[in-house]
Amino acid sequence: MSNKIIIPCDEANHVCDKTQYKEATLWEKIKLNIHLIYCNMCRKYTKRNARLTKIVTKDPVSMDPSAKESLKSAFEQELAKHQ
Repeated sequence: MSNKIIIPCDEANHVCDKTQYKEATLWEKIKLNIHLIYCNMCRKYTKRNARLTKIVTKDPVSMDPSAKESLKSAFEQELAKHQ
């Protein structure tokens, strides 16, 4: 890991993703927050990412058991074709 404080956008977005899953280190979070001070695009990415996480965790998507089984069966059939 680099000790640079200034990070490029692709690294900032990666750290943003890690932060959403509680996998980012304190140092990564510090570098991300510094990056967000001057990068409007990454601030927008971070806001969208946080909003998406909030939506998904608030009301988890559920599927009818028969539809789930049908999807699982179709997936397994396609997977078998490629093995």
